[in-house]
Amino acid sequence: MTTEQQLELSIVMPCLNEAETIGACIEKAIRYLNQHHIRGEVIVSDNGSTDGSIAIAERLGARVVHATEKGYGSALMYGIEAAFGKYVIMGDSDDSYDFSALNPFLIKLREGYDLVVGNRFKGGIGKGAMPFLHKYLGNPVLSFIGKLFFHSPVNDFHCGLRGFRQDIVSLLNLRTTGMEFASEMIVKASLFKLRICEVPTTLSVAGRSRPPHLRTWQDGWRHLRFLLIYSPRWLFLYPGILLMLTGMLSGGFIMNGPVHLFNIYFDTNTLLYSGAAAIIGFQLMVFGIFTRRYAIQTGLMPDQKTISLVEKWLTLERGIVVGVLITLAGVAGSAYSLYLWDQVDFGTLEYSSILRVVIPSVVFIILGIQTIFSSFFLSVLSLNRKR
Repeated sequence: MTTEQQLELSIVMPCLNEAETIGACIEKAIRYLNQHHIRGEVIVSDNGSTDGSIAIAERLGARVVHATEKGYGSALMYGIEAAFGKYVIMGDSDDSYDFSALNPFLIKLREGYDLVVGNRFKGGIGKGAMPFLHKYLGNPVLSFIGKLFFHSPVNDFHCGLRGFRQDIVSLLNLRTTGMEFASEMIVKASLFKLRICEVPTTLSVAGRSRPPHLRTWQDGWRHLRFLLIYSPRWLFLYPGILLMLTGMLSGGFIMNGPVHLFNIYFDTNTLLYSGAAAIIGFQLMVFGIFTRRYAIQTGLMPDQKTISLVEKWLTLERGIVVGVLITLAGVAGSAYSLYLWDQVDFGTLEYSSILRVVIPSVVFIILGIQTIFSSFFLSVLSLNRKR
């Protein structure tokens, strides 16, 4: 009997009522270990099966562990944490992946890669193995977003067959308990600059007769939501910069007088919306900074030199000074508008002219006050970091 310390590979399969296919998956995995003389084990991480899956797994020689929390991610984390192997290869237990063909994964792991992800589009997808929407919309779009947001080399973000070092769950502090666990692993591995590569793998039609646990739209949204939340730059910062610049530039053109463009007349109504765009854009930028700082504080994201340098410059004192100056500019504009009103003995004003002073003044006052209190809040977040 191989001792725990000698194991090189643990093959982990999450399981929830997979009696129809779990046996075939275990047999293929054990055959792979024996044929290639690999010191390893097969772990079935059960998530509350009631159809006899556990008995089948134990009879075939797999080690069964019981995940206490429901969810695909929970089952995987529990199985990975219980593994004795130096490396782990995980895969669904519905017989859609071939556990007898794991050599490409193990070879890359032995070469020093931290995470090896299968690519079903390169290896081959059996007819009917992947729903049309998943194949041509969901997976390509979400994989493209993941590559764009996180500079990941992975082209098949949701391939369920992947290998990695056993300590990756604790190293990356993986937390999601649902289907988005697959995305979190790749996203965090990319953020932490781990060595990642892909290998071709095949996807066959699942051997079970029951419907899959995966829910196309609900789980697709959860993956997209996760990618957005983990990228404050694309969710908050970049849209905020674009919106603020658009508002400031369009407002700047209109401040001196109406603008005619493509037979369209832009005046103070446009100026008002431009001011609103600048305020909203600024708020989004601030949210981006807050979210990034909070994520770093809680260990959800790694610290980055560029972010640290920016935050080092954005001290409370500088924020207060800048905020006060912006506010004073708004107050000065408001005082000038009162002077203009006084010139007509506080009577009726020509709104087209006075609003060109009032709207920018109000915008500056709002931005100045937001800058002051945002600086205080960022300073509060930084207190926890210093502690």
